[in-house]
Amino acid sequence: MTYENDRSFAQQLDQNDPIRPFRDRFHIPHRDEKPLIYLCGNSLGLQPKTAREALNQELSTWQNLGVEGWFEQPEGAEHTWLGYHNTCKESLAQIVGADRSEVCPMNALTVNLHLLLASFYQPGKIAGKYKILTIAGDFPSDQYALETHIKQRGLDPADVLIEVSPRPDDGLIHTTDIQKAIAQHADSLALIWMSGLNYYTGQVYNMDAITRMAQQHCVPVGFDLAHAIGNVPLRLHEWGVDFATWCSYKYLNGGPGAVSGVFVHQKHHDQNLPRLAGWWGYREDRRFEMTPGFLPAPGADGWQVSTPNILALALHRASLAITAEAGIIPLRQKSQLLTGYLEHVLAPFDEIQILTPDDPNQRGCQLSLLVRKKGKELFTYLTEQGIIGDWREPDCIRLAPTPLYNTFDDVWQVGEALRRYFTK
Repeated sequence: MTYENDRSFAQQLDQNDPIRPFRDRFHIPHRDEKPLIYLCGNSLGLQPKTAREALNQELSTWQNLGVEGWFEQPEGAEHTWLGYHNTCKESLAQIVGADRSEVCPMNALTVNLHLLLASFYQPGKIAGKYKILTIAGDFPSDQYALETHIKQRGLDPADVLIEVSPRPDDGLIHTTDIQKAIAQHADSLALIWMSGLNYYTGQVYNMDAITRMAQQHCVPVGFDLAHAIGNVPLRLHEWGVDFATWCSYKYLNGGPGAVSGVFVHQKHHDQNLPRLAGWWGYREDRRFEMTPGFLPAPGADGWQVSTPNILALALHRASLAITAEAGIIPLRQKSQLLTGYLEHVLAPFDEIQILTPDDPNQRGCQLSLLVRKKGKELFTYLTEQGIIGDWREPDCIRLAPTPLYNTFDDVWQVGEALRRYFTK
Protein backbone atom coordinates (compact mmCIF):
# COMPACT_ATOMS: atom_id res chain seq x y z
CA MET A 1 0.00 0.00 0.00
CA THR A 2 1.12 3.56 -0.68
CA TYR A 3 0.70 5.53 2.55
CA GLU A 4 0.05 9.24 3.04
CA ASN A 5 1.08 11.13 6.15
CA ASP A 6 -2.24 12.89 6.33
CA ARG A 7 -4.95 12.65 8.96
CA SER A 8 -7.80 12.31 6.49
CA PHE A 9 -5.93 9.38 4.93
CA ALA A 10 -5.57 7.72 8.35
CA GLN A 11 -9.22 8.29 9.14
CA GLN A 12 -10.24 6.80 5.81
CA LEU A 13 -8.22 3.67 6.62
CA ASP A 14 -10.08 3.47 9.92
CA GLN A 15 -13.44 3.75 8.19
CA ASN A 16 -12.50 0.90 5.86
CA ASP A 17 -11.12 -1.29 8.66
CA PRO A 18 -13.32 -4.44 8.92
CA ILE A 19 -12.25 -5.17 12.51
CA ARG A 20 -12.51 -1.59 13.78
CA PRO A 21 -15.60 -2.46 15.92
CA PHE A 22 -13.44 -4.64 18.18
CA ARG A 23 -11.93 -1.47 19.66
CA ASP A 24 -15.26 -0.88 21.37
CA ARG A 25 -14.85 -4.19 23.23
CA PHE A 26 -12.02 -2.70 25.34
CA HIS A 27 -11.63 -0.06 28.01
CA ILE A 28 -9.29 2.59 26.60
CA PRO A 29 -7.32 4.33 29.39
CA HIS A 30 -7.97 8.05 29.79
CA ARG A 31 -6.06 11.00 31.20
CA ASP A 32 -7.83 14.28 31.87
CA GLU A 33 -10.94 12.81 30.23
CA LYS A 34 -9.03 12.24 26.99
CA PRO A 35 -8.30 8.74 25.64
CA LEU A 36 -4.64 7.79 25.68
CA ILE A 37 -2.90 6.44 22.59
CA TYR A 38 -2.02 3.07 24.05
CA LEU A 39 0.84 1.41 22.15
CA CYS A 40 1.93 -0.92 24.93
CA GLY A 41 -0.01 -4.09 24.19
CA ASN A 42 3.33 -5.86 23.90
CA SER A 43 3.70 -5.37 27.66
CA LEU A 44 0.13 -5.42 28.98
CA GLY A 45 -2.98 -5.62 26.83
CA LEU A 46 -6.09 -3.60 27.61
CA GLN A 47 -9.05 -4.81 29.65
CA PRO A 48 -11.93 -6.36 27.71
CA LYS A 49 -15.32 -4.97 28.73
CA THR A 50 -16.48 -8.56 29.28
CA ALA A 51 -13.82 -9.15 31.95
CA ARG A 52 -15.78 -7.82 34.92
CA GLU A 53 -18.89 -9.84 34.07
CA ALA A 54 -16.83 -13.01 33.65
CA LEU A 55 -15.14 -12.45 37.00
CA ASN A 56 -18.41 -11.62 38.73
CA GLN A 57 -19.96 -14.86 37.46
CA GLU A 58 -17.35 -16.95 39.25
CA LEU A 59 -17.45 -14.77 42.36
CA SER A 60 -21.20 -15.36 42.42
CA THR A 61 -20.67 -19.11 42.08
CA TRP A 62 -18.21 -19.07 44.98
CA GLN A 63 -20.59 -16.95 47.04
CA ASN A 64 -23.65 -19.14 46.43
CA LEU A 65 -22.19 -22.63 46.13
CA GLY A 66 -18.85 -22.63 47.92
CA VAL A 67 -16.97 -25.86 47.27
CA GLU A 68 -19.89 -27.28 45.29
CA GLY A 69 -18.93 -24.91 42.50
CA TRP A 70 -16.41 -27.55 41.42
CA PHE A 71 -19.19 -30.00 40.61
CA GLU A 72 -22.47 -28.08 40.37
CA GLN A 73 -23.31 -25.81 37.46
CA PRO A 74 -24.96 -22.66 38.81
CA GLU A 75 -27.82 -20.89 37.13
CA GLY A 76 -26.55 -18.67 34.35
CA ALA A 77 -23.19 -20.46 34.07
CA GLU A 78 -22.12 -22.71 31.21
CA HIS A 79 -19.74 -24.94 33.17
CA THR A 80 -18.52 -26.25 36.49
CA TRP A 81 -15.10 -25.37 37.84
CA LEU A 82 -13.83 -28.94 37.56
CA GLY A 83 -13.50 -28.79 33.79
CA TYR A 84 -13.17 -25.03 33.46
CA HIS A 85 -9.83 -25.17 31.64
CA ASN A 86 -11.53 -27.13 28.85
CA THR A 87 -13.66 -24.09 28.01
CA CYS A 88 -10.51 -22.26 26.87
CA LYS A 89 -9.14 -25.03 24.67
CA GLU A 90 -11.05 -24.38 21.44
CA SER A 91 -9.96 -20.74 21.27
CA LEU A 92 -6.39 -21.55 22.30
CA ALA A 93 -6.08 -24.31 19.73
CA GLN A 94 -7.37 -21.99 17.02
CA ILE A 95 -4.95 -19.20 17.95
CA VAL A 96 -1.79 -21.36 18.08
CA GLY A 97 -2.70 -23.80 15.31
CA ALA A 98 -3.08 -26.93 17.39
CA ASP A 99 -5.41 -29.75 18.31
CA ARG A 100 -7.45 -29.27 21.49
CA SER A 101 -5.58 -32.09 23.19
CA GLU A 102 -2.25 -30.32 22.58
CA VAL A 103 -3.01 -27.18 24.58
CA CYS A 104 -3.82 -26.43 28.20
CA PRO A 105 -4.15 -23.10 30.02
CA MET A 106 -2.24 -23.21 33.32
CA ASN A 107 0.29 -21.55 35.64
CA ALA A 108 2.63 -18.76 34.51
CA LEU A 109 5.10 -18.79 31.64
CA THR A 110 8.34 -19.49 33.53
CA VAL A 111 6.65 -22.08 35.76
CA ASN A 112 5.52 -23.85 32.60
CA LEU A 113 8.98 -23.59 31.11
CA HIS A 114 10.44 -25.35 34.14
CA LEU A 115 7.83 -28.11 33.82
CA LEU A 116 8.51 -28.55 30.12
CA LEU A 117 12.29 -28.53 30.52
CA ALA A 118 11.96 -31.34 33.03
CA SER A 119 10.39 -33.38 30.24
CA PHE A 120 12.24 -32.28 27.14
CA TYR A 121 15.77 -31.52 28.33
CA GLN A 122 17.29 -34.96 28.79
CA PRO A 123 21.08 -34.62 28.57
CA GLY A 124 22.87 -37.91 28.14
CA LYS A 125 19.81 -39.80 26.94
CA ILE A 126 21.77 -40.07 23.71
CA ALA A 127 25.51 -40.25 24.28
CA GLY A 128 27.27 -36.95 23.78
CA LYS A 129 24.08 -34.89 23.42
CA TYR A 130 23.71 -32.47 26.33
CA LYS A 131 23.91 -28.95 24.92
CA ILE A 132 21.12 -26.39 24.46
CA LEU A 133 20.97 -24.00 21.52
CA THR A 134 19.30 -20.66 22.17
CA ILE A 135 19.65 -17.05 21.05
CA ALA A 136 21.78 -14.38 22.69
CA GLY A 137 19.87 -11.69 24.54
CA ASP A 138 16.63 -13.65 24.84
CA PHE A 139 14.27 -12.73 27.66
CA PRO A 140 16.17 -13.06 30.99
CA SER A 141 13.63 -15.35 32.66
CA ASP A 142 14.21 -17.97 29.98
CA GLN A 143 17.95 -17.70 30.48
CA TYR A 144 17.60 -18.17 34.24
CA ALA A 145 15.39 -21.23 33.75
CA LEU A 146 17.85 -22.83 31.35
CA GLU A 147 20.78 -22.19 33.68
CA THR A 148 18.86 -23.69 36.59
CA HIS A 149 18.12 -26.95 34.79
CA ILE A 150 21.66 -27.23 33.52
CA LYS A 151 23.12 -26.78 37.01
CA GLN A 152 20.63 -29.21 38.56
CA ARG A 153 21.97 -31.85 36.22
CA GLY A 154 25.50 -31.19 37.41
CA LEU A 155 26.55 -29.36 34.24
CA ASP A 156 28.11 -25.97 33.59
CA PRO A 157 25.99 -23.40 31.67
CA ALA A 158 29.15 -22.00 30.09
CA ASP A 159 29.78 -25.40 28.52
CA VAL A 160 26.18 -26.31 27.72
CA LEU A 161 24.61 -23.15 26.29
CA ILE A 162 25.21 -22.31 22.63
CA GLU A 163 23.99 -18.82 21.81
CA VAL A 164 23.35 -17.52 18.32
CA SER A 165 24.14 -13.80 18.32
CA PRO A 166 22.77 -10.91 16.26
CA ARG A 167 24.76 -9.78 13.28
CA PRO A 168 26.68 -6.57 13.97
CA ASP A 169 25.48 -4.88 10.77
CA ASP A 170 21.74 -4.97 11.49
CA GLY A 171 21.42 -6.19 15.08
CA LEU A 172 19.19 -9.10 14.00
CA ILE A 173 19.48 -12.87 14.22
CA HIS A 174 19.03 -14.45 10.80
CA THR A 175 17.28 -17.76 10.23
CA THR A 176 20.26 -19.03 8.25
CA ASP A 177 22.54 -18.36 11.23
CA ILE A 178 20.28 -20.44 13.47
CA GLN A 179 20.12 -23.22 10.90
CA LYS A 180 23.90 -23.25 10.52
CA ALA A 181 24.34 -23.44 14.29
CA ILE A 182 21.94 -26.39 14.50
CA ALA A 183 23.80 -28.27 11.79
CA GLN A 184 27.19 -27.41 13.25
CA HIS A 185 26.34 -28.60 16.78
CA ALA A 186 23.82 -31.33 15.94
CA ASP A 187 25.97 -34.13 17.39
CA SER A 188 25.96 -32.48 20.83
CA LEU A 189 22.52 -30.82 20.92
CA ALA A 190 19.93 -32.16 23.35
CA LEU A 191 17.49 -29.26 22.93
CA ILE A 192 16.69 -26.05 21.06
CA TRP A 193 14.82 -23.41 23.07
CA MET A 194 14.21 -19.84 21.93
CA SER A 195 11.59 -17.15 21.59
CA GLY A 196 9.36 -17.20 18.54
CA LEU A 197 9.32 -13.41 18.42
CA ASN A 198 12.08 -11.35 20.00
CA TYR A 199 10.79 -9.16 22.81
CA TYR A 200 13.44 -6.45 22.24
CA THR A 201 13.72 -6.17 18.47
CA GLY A 202 10.22 -7.30 17.50
CA GLN A 203 11.70 -9.78 15.00
CA VAL A 204 9.62 -12.86 14.16
CA TYR A 205 11.73 -15.96 13.71
CA ASN A 206 10.95 -18.50 11.03
CA MET A 207 9.73 -21.18 13.43
CA ASP A 208 8.74 -23.51 10.61
CA ALA A 209 12.22 -23.50 9.02
CA ILE A 210 13.96 -23.78 12.39
CA THR A 211 11.78 -26.72 13.40
CA ARG A 212 12.40 -28.52 10.11
CA MET A 213 16.14 -28.15 10.55
CA ALA A 214 15.88 -29.44 14.12
CA GLN A 215 13.86 -32.45 12.95
CA GLN A 216 16.49 -33.30 10.34
CA HIS A 217 18.96 -33.71 13.20
CA CYS A 218 16.51 -35.30 15.68
CA VAL A 219 16.74 -32.42 18.16
CA PRO A 220 13.58 -31.42 20.10
CA VAL A 221 12.62 -27.78 19.72
CA GLY A 222 10.49 -25.53 21.90
CA PHE A 223 9.41 -21.89 21.66
CA ASP A 224 8.60 -19.08 24.07
CA LEU A 225 5.59 -17.48 22.39
CA ALA A 226 5.01 -14.64 24.85
CA HIS A 227 5.24 -11.99 22.12
CA ALA A 228 3.98 -14.17 19.27
CA ILE A 229 0.65 -15.54 20.50
CA GLY A 230 -2.25 -13.38 19.39
CA ASN A 231 0.20 -11.34 17.32
CA VAL A 232 1.26 -13.52 14.40
CA PRO A 233 -0.24 -16.67 12.85
CA LEU A 234 1.03 -19.90 14.42
CA ARG A 235 0.71 -23.47 13.15
CA LEU A 236 2.46 -25.38 15.91
CA HIS A 237 0.96 -28.77 15.10
CA GLU A 238 1.61 -28.52 11.37
CA TRP A 239 5.17 -27.30 11.90
CA GLY A 240 5.86 -30.20 14.25
CA VAL A 241 7.04 -28.02 17.15
CA ASP A 242 7.68 -30.27 20.13
CA PHE A 243 6.52 -27.92 22.88
CA ALA A 244 5.82 -24.26 23.63
CA THR A 245 4.57 -21.96 26.34
CA TRP A 246 3.45 -18.34 26.48
CA CYS A 247 1.86 -15.65 28.60
CA SER A 248 -1.57 -14.20 27.93
CA TYR A 249 -1.36 -10.69 29.38
CA LYS A 250 0.10 -9.10 26.24
CA TYR A 251 -1.72 -9.55 22.94
CA LEU A 252 -4.30 -11.91 24.48
CA ASN A 253 -5.39 -9.23 26.99
CA GLY A 254 -5.89 -11.62 29.91
CA GLY A 255 -4.93 -9.13 32.63
CA PRO A 256 -1.79 -8.49 34.72
CA GLY A 257 -0.08 -11.78 35.52
CA ALA A 258 -2.73 -13.68 33.55
CA VAL A 259 -2.71 -17.45 33.26
CA SER A 260 -0.19 -18.97 30.84
CA GLY A 261 -0.60 -22.05 28.69
CA VAL A 262 1.35 -24.91 27.15
CA PHE A 263 1.50 -26.76 23.87
CA VAL A 264 2.77 -30.33 23.71
CA HIS A 265 2.65 -31.97 20.28
CA GLN A 266 0.49 -35.09 20.16
CA LYS A 267 3.48 -37.18 19.04
CA HIS A 268 4.69 -36.96 22.65
CA HIS A 269 1.40 -37.73 24.38
CA ASP A 270 2.01 -41.47 24.71
CA GLN A 271 5.76 -41.38 25.27
CA ASN A 272 5.62 -41.40 29.08
CA LEU A 273 8.07 -38.51 29.27
CA PRO A 274 9.58 -37.62 32.64
CA ARG A 275 7.76 -34.77 34.32
CA LEU A 276 7.26 -32.90 37.57
CA ALA A 277 3.89 -34.31 38.51
CA GLY A 278 1.06 -32.84 40.53
CA TRP A 279 -2.46 -33.81 41.54
CA TRP A 280 -4.26 -31.80 38.86
CA GLY A 281 -2.25 -33.48 36.10
CA TYR A 282 -3.56 -36.88 37.19
CA ARG A 283 -6.23 -38.61 35.10
CA GLU A 284 -9.45 -36.72 35.78
CA ASP A 285 -11.59 -39.85 35.86
CA ARG A 286 -9.47 -41.26 38.70
CA ARG A 287 -8.18 -38.11 40.39
CA PHE A 288 -10.27 -38.49 43.52
CA GLU A 289 -9.15 -42.05 44.19
CA MET A 290 -6.09 -40.52 45.87
CA THR A 291 -3.93 -43.52 45.05
CA PRO A 292 -0.11 -43.54 44.82
CA GLY A 293 1.58 -43.69 41.44
CA PHE A 294 1.10 -40.87 38.96
CA LEU A 295 -1.16 -41.55 35.97
CA PRO A 296 -1.02 -38.50 33.68
CA ALA A 297 -4.13 -37.07 32.11
CA PRO A 298 -4.19 -37.44 28.32
CA GLY A 299 -2.47 -34.81 26.21
CA ALA A 300 -1.15 -31.49 27.44
CA ASP A 301 -3.44 -31.71 30.48
CA GLY A 302 -1.01 -34.21 31.95
CA TRP A 303 1.52 -31.41 32.55
CA GLN A 304 -0.81 -29.64 34.97
CA VAL A 305 0.38 -29.53 38.55
CA SER A 306 -1.86 -27.52 40.85
CA THR A 307 -5.52 -26.66 41.22
CA PRO A 308 -6.30 -24.01 38.56
CA ASN A 309 -7.02 -20.41 39.48
CA ILE A 310 -10.65 -20.15 38.40
CA LEU A 311 -10.83 -16.36 38.68
CA ALA A 312 -7.78 -15.99 36.42
CA LEU A 313 -9.22 -18.54 33.99
CA ALA A 314 -12.46 -16.57 33.84
CA LEU A 315 -10.57 -13.50 32.62
CA HIS A 316 -8.51 -15.66 30.28
CA ARG A 317 -11.59 -17.24 28.74
CA ALA A 318 -13.28 -13.87 28.19
CA SER A 319 -10.25 -12.39 26.45
CA LEU A 320 -9.51 -15.46 24.34
CA ALA A 321 -13.04 -15.37 22.95
CA ILE A 322 -12.43 -11.90 21.49
CA THR A 323 -9.20 -12.86 19.73
CA ALA A 324 -10.72 -16.07 18.40
CA GLU A 325 -13.77 -14.20 17.11
CA ALA A 326 -11.68 -11.56 15.35
CA GLY A 327 -9.51 -14.29 13.80
CA ILE A 328 -5.74 -14.27 13.65
CA ILE A 329 -5.65 -13.80 9.86
CA PRO A 330 -7.75 -10.59 9.83
CA LEU A 331 -5.77 -9.39 12.84
CA ARG A 332 -2.52 -10.08 11.03
CA GLN A 333 -3.71 -8.30 7.90
CA LYS A 334 -4.57 -5.16 9.86
CA SER A 335 -1.39 -5.46 11.92
CA GLN A 336 0.79 -5.36 8.83
CA LEU A 337 -1.03 -2.28 7.53
CA LEU A 338 -0.97 -0.56 10.91
CA THR A 339 2.70 -1.27 11.60
CA GLY A 340 3.56 -0.30 8.03
CA TYR A 341 1.83 3.02 8.58
CA LEU A 342 3.80 3.59 11.78
CA GLU A 343 6.99 2.89 9.84
CA HIS A 344 5.86 5.43 7.25
CA VAL A 345 5.20 8.24 9.74
CA LEU A 346 8.56 7.58 11.42
CA ALA A 347 10.53 7.74 8.15
CA PRO A 348 11.15 11.53 8.12
CA PHE A 349 13.01 11.51 11.43
CA ASP A 350 16.70 10.76 10.93
CA GLU A 351 17.22 10.76 14.69
CA ILE A 352 15.27 7.49 14.95
CA GLN A 353 16.69 4.14 13.88
CA ILE A 354 14.17 1.30 13.56
CA LEU A 355 15.76 -1.90 14.83
CA THR A 356 12.82 -4.10 13.83
CA PRO A 357 13.07 -5.71 10.36
CA ASP A 358 11.46 -3.72 7.54
CA ASP A 359 10.13 -6.94 5.99
CA PRO A 360 6.49 -7.24 7.20
CA ASN A 361 6.86 -11.04 7.27
CA GLN A 362 9.65 -10.77 9.82
CA ARG A 363 7.87 -8.64 12.39
CA GLY A 364 4.70 -8.48 14.40
CA CYS A 365 2.97 -5.27 15.45
CA GLN A 366 5.95 -3.84 17.34
CA LEU A 367 8.59 -1.40 16.14
CA SER A 368 11.68 -0.93 18.31
CA LEU A 369 13.12 2.55 17.97
CA LEU A 370 16.73 3.32 18.82
CA VAL A 371 17.17 6.97 19.77
CA ARG A 372 20.74 7.81 20.76
CA LYS A 373 21.41 10.20 23.66
CA LYS A 374 17.90 11.65 23.92
CA GLY A 375 15.91 8.42 23.91
CA LYS A 376 14.65 8.68 27.49
CA GLU A 377 13.81 12.35 27.00
CA LEU A 378 11.76 11.49 23.91
CA PHE A 379 10.02 8.64 25.72
CA THR A 380 9.07 10.97 28.56
CA TYR A 381 7.79 13.53 26.08
CA LEU A 382 5.61 10.97 24.31
CA THR A 383 4.19 9.85 27.64
CA GLU A 384 3.35 13.44 28.52
CA GLN A 385 1.59 13.72 25.15
CA GLY A 386 -0.63 10.78 26.07
CA ILE A 387 1.25 8.22 23.97
CA ILE A 388 1.96 5.13 26.05
CA GLY A 389 4.86 3.00 24.86
CA ASP A 390 7.57 0.98 26.57
CA TRP A 391 11.16 1.95 27.48
CA ARG A 392 14.07 -0.50 27.40
CA GLU A 393 17.55 0.46 28.50
CA PRO A 394 19.76 1.89 27.25
CA ASP A 395 18.09 3.66 24.31
CA CYS A 396 15.09 1.73 22.98
CA ILE A 397 11.45 2.80 22.74
CA ARG A 398 9.05 0.00 21.83
CA LEU A 399 5.74 0.98 20.20
CA ALA A 400 3.15 -1.68 19.43
CA PRO A 401 0.06 -0.63 17.44
CA THR A 402 -2.24 -3.49 18.35
CA PRO A 403 -4.91 -4.30 15.74
CA LEU A 404 -7.69 -5.19 18.19
CA TYR A 405 -7.91 -1.68 19.63
CA ASN A 406 -5.46 0.72 17.98
CA THR A 407 -6.37 2.90 15.01
CA PHE A 408 -4.58 4.44 12.06
CA ASP A 409 -5.43 7.82 13.54
CA ASP A 410 -3.52 6.80 16.69
CA VAL A 411 -0.48 6.19 14.52
CA TRP A 412 -0.86 9.49 12.68
CA GLN A 413 -0.95 11.31 16.04
CA VAL A 414 2.35 9.66 16.99
CA GLY A 415 3.92 11.14 13.86
CA GLU A 416 2.55 14.59 14.72
CA ALA A 417 3.90 14.38 18.27
CA LEU A 418 7.34 13.48 16.93
CA ARG A 419 7.23 16.33 14.43
CA ARG A 420 6.53 18.79 17.26
CA TYR A 421 9.37 17.32 19.34
CA PHE A 422 12.02 17.42 16.65
CA THR A 423 11.10 20.91 15.39
CA LYS A 424 10.77 22.63 18.74
